[in-house]
Amino acid sequence: MAKTHYENFTVASFLLSKRLRQPFHVVYAYCRWSDDLADEIDESGESLRLLDWWERELDRCFDGEEPQTHPVYVALREIARKFGLSKQPFADLLVAFRRDQTQSRYETMEELLDYCRYSADPVGRIVLQLAYRPSEQELQWSDAICTGLQLANHWQDVARDAAIGRCYIPGAVASRFGVDREHLVETDDFRHTMQFLVDDARSRLRFGEPLINFVPKLIRREITLFQRGGLAVLDAIEKIRFNVLRQRPVVSHWTKLRLLLGTLFG
Repeated sequence: MAKTHYENFTVASFLLSKRLRQPFHVVYAYCRWSDDLADEIDESGESLRLLDWWERELDRCFDGEEPQTHPVYVALREIARKFGLSKQPFADLLVAFRRDQTQSRYETMEELLDYCRYSADPVGRIVLQLAYRPSEQELQWSDAICTGLQLANHWQDVARDAAIGRCYIPGAVASRFGVDREHLVETDDFRHTMQFLVDDARSRLRFGEPLINFVPKLIRREITLFQRGGLAVLDAIEKIRFNVLRQRPVVSHWTKLRLLLGTLFG
């Protein structure tokens, strides 16, 4: 699953320690399955039913009940025991996936950040748990990077989200710049809105940057790549003058190679 699904950046690159690649793939498989249960089912009620089933399986996985048969949980149970993972971040992700079934608009930045707390931040916390036990400050830096990455993905996909009836641009921000979220069009006001949101996401990624110097070498290069990759997405948006309705900004293969080499030798 980790090798066949498209993502902006490789789930577990060659920079990652070999002993962590399989755990990374297992965590990704859990996240991918959870996301697909939310996004790939046509009917919201059925998605919510399946997410409830998925959470019951998660409880069984961590509570040590009778053997499970779903491949993701067979693998996750082993990884959770080996690395002493907490169930809470995995459960938090399901809060966000359920919210996607009932909420397609966010009125304030604070409300959107609360969504990111469940949709993005748990992933970083799981990754850190695979390597060591982080301090509270390190968790805050991790949350900032993960939230920045999630926001970068939202601003990269404004047009795609609009096509399926979603909009993550907070209502208060849209109103501040005179933008109608229900009828997004390329205007100076829209570009100013996107510039504000891109700058905000970049500041969060920069705030979390000190984490790179505190995490064990085991995952330092991967964390560096995540953080720099998020900045690269934001740079790609800026490069097209924030016209994300006209084209989806992408990080070029050359930029990805440069990031990899810079992370490897930097």
